[in-house]
Amino acid sequence: MSHTSLSAPRTPGTAHSPLPPDRRSLAPDLARGVMLLVIALAHTHLFTVLIGGPETMASTADRIATAATVMFVDLRGYPMFAALFGYGLAQIHRRRSAQGREWRWTRGLLRRRGFWLLLLGLLHAALLFPGDILAVYGVVALLFVGVLRFRDRTLVILALAWLPLAAVAHAVINAEVVMSEQGMPTLPDGLVPEFLFRVALFAAISVMMFLSTVVPFLLGILAARHHVLERPEDHLRLLRVTAFVGINLAVWGGLPLALVKTGVWADATSLDVLVISPLHQVTGYAGGLGYAALIALVAHRLSARRGPVTEALAALGQRSMTFYLSQSVVWAVLFASYTLHLQFTSPALGVLLAVAVWATTVVLADLMRRRGMRGPAETVLRRLTYGPSR
Repeated sequence: MSHTSLSAPRTPGTAHSPLPPDRRSLAPDLARGVMLLVIALAHTHLFTVLIGGPETMASTADRIATAATVMFVDLRGYPMFAALFGYGLAQIHRRRSAQGREWRWTRGLLRRRGFWLLLLGLLHAALLFPGDILAVYGVVALLFVGVLRFRDRTLVILALAWLPLAAVAHAVINAEVVMSEQGMPTLPDGLVPEFLFRVALFAAISVMMFLSTVVPFLLGILAARHHVLERPEDHLRLLRVTAFVGINLAVWGGLPLALVKTGVWADATSLDVLVISPLHQVTGYAGGLGYAALIALVAHRLSARRGPVTEALAALGQRSMTFYLSQSVVWAVLFASYTLHLQFTSPALGVLLAVAVWATTVVLADLMRRRGMRGPAETVLRRLTYGPSR
């Protein structure tokens, strides 16, 4: 029997076809496009550690790059992507409900999507990059799809109850790292050793990523219910306050850890890190939401007069999964021991590389937009989720 509900007649193309670009809201796509830069910055910074060990502060530029990464990127961009993931699932639920789909059909659809995200993410982590987020999103979709029917108040209570879990976990792990003075493991040489390293590292950090995803995921669902990104003109005061407060909290909340990372606070103990780390984690949630609010405000100003840069960034956001995976292909080509094996320990150089890779993806995404090409990864995920079109 088909998974399509027999009680709801289908309009041709409704269940399978994505929204055409001219019907998409600008803010979510713009946010995803900009946040891919934040992801690139985080990943190149990670590779400076995985290849060269603890960050080396050889120059003032390296110190500035490290401090900026901690205060503006580390655990700041990821919560925004998690919120956008929750926002997207809530949008799918709303559209399918408007089409007359029963909850059981929609729940099955979203769980299939979560299953394929999990499978694709595991392949991504094993073959390319150990810090995969797709598998984590898949697990969240499988476990938390039911919250799409929770009341607003219940979502807020659940988010507040979950908030301490990730903060405490980060505090304990970071304090243990400081006490052991081992830091992150370094990337080994060789095809098989690197494969085993990626699998082991992903297994370790995916738990932390899962704990860190749930709160912004829930808040993203809440925001989608009130159309915060689709209709920013109705929420301007909320967006302004969220942007100002959230980004400031992230910057100042990340400052103590930035002082530790750059060596300015050289005598920090594990007890200090037990306080610094959860502060960094929790204010990162505020920063991610602040970024989303700021981009929504910018999208509101630009929606009536989109220029070529705005169109290109939105095109990148519409193909965010494709170019998220494309970044990992670039990292594998540049850094793997069996490819170019590029080695550097300069955080400043990592920033330049991240910007260059991201800018290239902006250009490629815009070329795809001009030719009417959808992202290959998005197309594959949609086909796996909905099945072949009839």
